[in-house]
Amino acid sequence: MATTLLNERPVVDPRDVTRAELYANDCWQAPFEDLRKNAPIHYVDHSKFGPYWSVSTYKPIVHIEALPKIFSSSWEYGGITVAFDPEKPMEGELRMPMFIAMDPPVHTGQRRTVAPAFGPSEVAAMKAEVQQRTAEVLDSLPIGEAFDWVRAVSIELTTGMLARLFDFPWQERHKLTEWSDTGGDIELIFKPDGMAIRNTALMEMGGAFGKLWQEKAAAPGKDLISIMLQSDAMNEMSQQEFLGNLILLIVGGNDTTRNSMSGFVYGLNKYPEERDKLEADPALIPNAVSELIRWQTPLAHMRRTVMEDTVVDGVEMKKGDKVVLWYLSANRDESVFDDGEAIRIDRPNARRHLAFGYGIHRCVGARVAELQLTVLLEEMAKRRLRVNILEEPERVKSCFVHGYSRMMVSLSQY
Repeated sequence: MATTLLNERPVVDPRDVTRAELYANDCWQAPFEDLRKNAPIHYVDHSKFGPYWSVSTYKPIVHIEALPKIFSSSWEYGGITVAFDPEKPMEGELRMPMFIAMDPPVHTGQRRTVAPAFGPSEVAAMKAEVQQRTAEVLDSLPIGEAFDWVRAVSIELTTGMLARLFDFPWQERHKLTEWSDTGGDIELIFKPDGMAIRNTALMEMGGAFGKLWQEKAAAPGKDLISIMLQSDAMNEMSQQEFLGNLILLIVGGNDTTRNSMSGFVYGLNKYPEERDKLEADPALIPNAVSELIRWQTPLAHMRRTVMEDTVVDGVEMKKGDKVVLWYLSANRDESVFDDGEAIRIDRPNARRHLAFGYGIHRCVGARVAELQLTVLLEEMAKRRLRVNILEEPERVKSCFVHGYSRMMVSLSQY
């Protein structure tokens, strides 16, 4: 009987890097190094997400991202994460169309609607408010006492920015974090009642934003919802499409910035000589922000679906194949980033990172994320604050959102 059960177990591919424990235990580095060296485009036959192509190096990811007609992002074919399979929908699965999970021309119109809210002049206008809010948060923190950096700083600052962008009720802003965590948790679908928990949270979010939508329809402002309402490309969205775009903007604006804010603390503790260099020369902050985003890579992957038989670097891919682009690995690609596992705050090509994606789906809010991180580092430098890690952080158990759920620290002054 034992032999039969053993034989019936599915084959586990040691190169399947979707395994959540790799990220929860922060031991993904070696498997990706192996892939980059020995199998940069590797077909995984068996995973809990089904079969997929794993693309782990920089050049083929850029190639694939530049061909959206061949490599689709559309939710109709599975969307942007490894999780969903259009051929085998999960029981109770609620599909959420969003412009990052669309192809041109629909994607083009919807992205063009939202993009001006994140343009250079709009971001510049945000700076004073970001500085004020960041200063208030930092000045509220204790010196020499333990606290959770994720909750006290990373979440507080990012939810504040989201509330401002949406003109969301300030007293309820932490709901944005809860909805973001649920919407971005691809592991939730495997837990008992996980799909029901996910759908309940998303519908709660839909109700809250539906109410806001009605208020903005009656009295529009300069917030993102008002911008959507006044756009031909987005003002007649279905409820699911509205929800999908909200999830995109909330997860994009929350998880990515928040985990980079936490990653900067962990990374500079891991490389204290780089921290010393930054503390000695605040002029390095802009480049350090790019380097820290590269090093953290807050979204580990994006997924595409092959629309026609094609060849990438001599590898044949078939129509319908799932292709997973590992930004996390590409940002360590030794052919692009020398000693990519290390933080080098003066790295000359740090801005070449793929953490914001590439091509037509490059993160629309990249400038806002960079602004928040830059201001955080600047305000800390003004106060000569140093963050000290007290224990190994708790990490998000997921191959999609690459981040931290808890990080106990203390502050000191240098």
